[in-house]
Amino acid sequence: MEAHLESLLHSLLMILAVPEVGLISVFLVSLVSATLLPLGSEPAVFLLVKADPTLFWPAIAVATLGNTLGGAISWWMGYGAEAVYERATHQKPQNPRLLAWFSQFGAKACLLSWLPVIGDPMCALAGWLRLPFWPCVAYMAIGKFARYVAMTGALIWVFPGSI
Repeated sequence: MEAHLESLLHSLLMILAVPEVGLISVFLVSLVSATLLPLGSEPAVFLLVKADPTLFWPAIAVATLGNTLGGAISWWMGYGAEAVYERATHQKPQNPRLLAWFSQFGAKACLLSWLPVIGDPMCALAGWLRLPFWPCVAYMAIGKFARYVAMTGALIWVFPGSI
């Protein structure tokens, strides 16, 4: 059974590595990495752009879309978690200082959703606090787009040769 799963996983990775489906791979990795799962999408974007430099802007756009969609999923997870908490405890959650700080900035705090480690939980926290969905998504997209442009551009500048 383990050998079968390993073979299946290897086949899936080989399919996703084909340049024709590189943008699909970038989308999927970016989507999954924006949830609370520990995964980074920058290597996938960088490798695709290094393999085909003409895909710089399409890769950035697709990664931003996938990562923002993942952030929106995290927002809804936070929203649902808060509702479950209220039903289970029959009270509204207390707002400690961090929640109060986050509430003070509102949806604009989602600009920081690109940060490693704390960015993804921030999206869920925005949902927990029931901050307005579409402004949060817009700020997530702006922050994530800026991160992909800066990081991919910097990596290409640092590693200009072909792989």
